[in-house]
Amino acid sequence: MGVIRVLIVEDEVITAEAHALYVARLDGFEVGGVAHTGAEAVRLLKASLGQAGERIDLILLDMNLPDIDGLELCRRIRAGGVDVDVIAITAVRSAEVVRASIAAGIVQYLIKPFTFGVFTDKLTSYRDFRTLFAQSPTVASQRDVDGAFAALRTSNDPGLGKGLSPETLSAVSTLLAESDGGVSARELAEEIHASRVTARRYLEYLADSGRADRAPRYGTPGRPEVEYRWRE
Repeated sequence: MGVIRVLIVEDEVITAEAHALYVARLDGFEVGGVAHTGAEAVRLLKASLGQAGERIDLILLDMNLPDIDGLELCRRIRAGGVDVDVIAITAVRSAEVVRASIAAGIVQYLIKPFTFGVFTDKLTSYRDFRTLFAQSPTVASQRDVDGAFAALRTSNDPGLGKGLSPETLSAVSTLLAESDGGVSARELAEEIHASRVTARRYLEYLADSGRADRAPRYGTPGRPEVEYRWRE
């Protein structure tokens, strides 16, 4: 999967600049444009179509724009047949707007204000979601589908590490428990179609909580990998 190009749609100039700096700090993402109105967003989006390496993959969308409601802009983009994902970044906390966002195909909903850590969790989850579909035109099993959707749902519930999904944690635990030998972060990443960093976070969580053991794996070129085994 190539770099994910992001269009930031935010009417506040300072806020838009902050979001652009956040995106630039994340591996696998780059800023493809910044728009301060809905009309400017549509123009930049259309201009990116058909240009090799310039296509917008993801929109970070503010709901309160000066010329159009963010939800209406999203609906118009969908009606125009443009294949692009949308993450809402907004101070709007209305349950009605959240429900409408889901119906409009918005994949994440991030409430202002937020920290860079929360922003990172959301976009990393989105990147993991895209990874599955970039690797193959079809999915191999229901577990693959469940894992892809679970990647979009990060959790800050007590007892879980920040950004860890209960569904994905359950899948990782099952895989580790059923494995005949140890599993490395690289191997787990391939199994759950996620980045190696994300896979390691789940394995480290299980090890830190006493449900898995970690040990160096020797016999491979270079530095030894760390492998994790389910603790019986």
